[in-house]
Amino acid sequence: MYAKLRIFILLLFLSFFAKSQEIVNSKMPDSLKQKDSITTISEVVIQSSRRNLKLNNGNIVMSISGNKDFKTSTNILEVLRKTPGVTVDQEDGIFIGGRTNPAVFINGKPVVMSSQELQAYLRSLSPEMVESVEVNSNPSSKYDAEFKGIIDIKLKKNTNLGWKGNYIGNVYVNKFNYRENTLNLSYNTKKVAYNLQFGYNNGITAYRYNALQYLANTNVMRTQTYQKDEAAAYNIQAGIDYKLNDKNRFGLSLRGSFRDNNRIRSGSLYTTNKNETQLVFNTESENPTDYAQNNYGITADYSFQYKKFKLTILGNYLSVENKQQDDFINSDKSNSELLSYWKSDLLNKITIYTGQMDASQKIGEGIFEAGIKFSSTNTNNNIRYDTLSINNQFIFDPARSNMFLYKEKIFAGYLAYSHKFDKLQINAGLRFENTESISNAITIDSIVSRDYLKWLPSLSASYMFNTSNELSFSYSRKITRPAFSQLNPFRAYFSPLNYWIGNPYLQPSFTNQLKATYRYKNWVTNFTIGKEIDVMTRYPLYNPETNVLEYLGSNLPYRNFAILEMSLPVKITEWWNVNSQIMGYYNHEFRPYLNEVFALKIYNYEIRLNQTFSLPKGYTLNLYVNYESRTGNSLYIIKPRYTVDFSVQKSWFDNKLNTKISYNNVFDSYEQRLEFRHKQIMDNRFTHWWDTQKFILSVSYNFGSSKYQTKENLKTEEENRTR
Repeated sequence: MYAKLRIFILLLFLSFFAKSQEIVNSKMPDSLKQKDSITTISEVVIQSSRRNLKLNNGNIVMSISGNKDFKTSTNILEVLRKTPGVTVDQEDGIFIGGRTNPAVFINGKPVVMSSQELQAYLRSLSPEMVESVEVNSNPSSKYDAEFKGIIDIKLKKNTNLGWKGNYIGNVYVNKFNYRENTLNLSYNTKKVAYNLQFGYNNGITAYRYNALQYLANTNVMRTQTYQKDEAAAYNIQAGIDYKLNDKNRFGLSLRGSFRDNNRIRSGSLYTTNKNETQLVFNTESENPTDYAQNNYGITADYSFQYKKFKLTILGNYLSVENKQQDDFINSDKSNSELLSYWKSDLLNKITIYTGQMDASQKIGEGIFEAGIKFSSTNTNNNIRYDTLSINNQFIFDPARSNMFLYKEKIFAGYLAYSHKFDKLQINAGLRFENTESISNAITIDSIVSRDYLKWLPSLSASYMFNTSNELSFSYSRKITRPAFSQLNPFRAYFSPLNYWIGNPYLQPSFTNQLKATYRYKNWVTNFTIGKEIDVMTRYPLYNPETNVLEYLGSNLPYRNFAILEMSLPVKITEWWNVNSQIMGYYNHEFRPYLNEVFALKIYNYEIRLNQTFSLPKGYTLNLYVNYESRTGNSLYIIKPRYTVDFSVQKSWFDNKLNTKISYNNVFDSYEQRLEFRHKQIMDNRFTHWWDTQKFILSVSYNFGSSKYQTKENLKTEEENRTR
């Protein structure tokens, strides 16, 4: 591992050396240095390399289509892994600044999908379909207060009449196989654009969980769990975009998504006395699960634009239904004697209605913006447990069963103003959000009602010194409401004695943060500092009498944080590009736990190295390395980890056919290992492993008579919280 790290540092040094030569060259006399401007010699044109990165009000905007750094990426989800400021974890979860789960926008509007649908959708987009990606880590008050970060994906526009088709197929090969298939069709007339998308994914994925836990003077427990998921997912989406005239446009989108998942989870629990000299019990468990999700969505939007005035109206309806049936079978491993057997039956329904209206008016160099929004969310959750009795009959288990209803209404509005003074751009905004919610845990007879109004300001300023130097500052105040799963007081089992449970009494958290961004040519540095109040988190609680380990939800008093991010792209030769990213993180949380207070200052860093080689005959090779240092929080240590990815790309038939071969996580080194810090309280160590080491075959084929176009999907911040 250390040898690999030394090679990694050497390559990083070469990146800095090459860039320093560029800086020295920029300071040489004009007669000696190489010109960046275009020079024409007869019919030959020589120009500087394409600039693939720029800033928009302090936000990084990365060009994707035609960018060599992303030619070998299988899809946009892999592009995001290599995008400055963005992290994609082993479960394809997306984060900004290592901590914020962002909203994903398509062409300036949020997408209407659950987390699983969103991941499948992003995997259905090839880099050739995407014009750019903008990373906004400090959104202004014009956006929903829940959006502490935004990733805006701009698709390439269709300007031709006629029809266009595209097929994308991906095959993931490891111990098991997983396949993804997407067909996109679009047809354009002078006034109407039609689009249709079909998707079908199926295959098997695997997961392992190992844990060690014990308190002083109690039993020692070792847990091993292996999980295999066989899933099939279908989705269909149809849309129409109708241009009534030059001033008016109307759009309608319908979609359906259906997912079936059969999971087999098997595990063992090996328990000894505190000295590990005597076996207490050795059990094995089986947990087969049948899961199904059905989603339906309708989105209608209207826009009117006349001269410098613009009005947009958006309406959205979303229905999500989840069904899950589990069997929990626990036996003595030595003699296969049945120890316990219980079943669960879960039904979860979520319905969301939203409506919003936004208007803007440009006056001189200033723009006034205003908007209002209303949303209504209803969730109905019912889980029933039945336990096998001594008479071999299943009887209702009230201790585990639960019913939970949640209703939420949000009324919001904002005012914003932006003005440009030559090289200086200033933006200011103020947003209000009034939240009314009622959570009713029927089984435990607990009703929590809330009604609160919050004002959320934002301010930003950016100044461009010249084409090579740019500086910006921004401030925002944000709110994070608990996700529905965090409020739901149901048990989600990792093993028979290990589960997490929701808390209906969780409070929303509020974050104030400042961000500064500086760009020198293609080098970008971000520095963010902030404080979050009423931080939502989970903490472990171990019962030495029952050996049950619960993870409970709670609010921490506060957390201070800081993030430093640097993106350093370097063109070493005509055929070798290196993009280095360095991120440093600081976290200081005030955490009461078991009558004590822990307030540790945690520092960690992450280094990424993305190397692209342009080879003869049109082949492109990519080597991506990512290293994450030791990190954690006041209770847990997270051990270091790294990953290495390798990929090759080649286009055929005048770029109509695009083929890619990838080998991700070459050394199978990206597992997550955690350890409880305070051994005087509890020794708890556990490891999560996902099958991210995989061989990937990808093919994309374009056909038809016009350029690619897709209709954006629309999503509200309430839908983000249904995950």
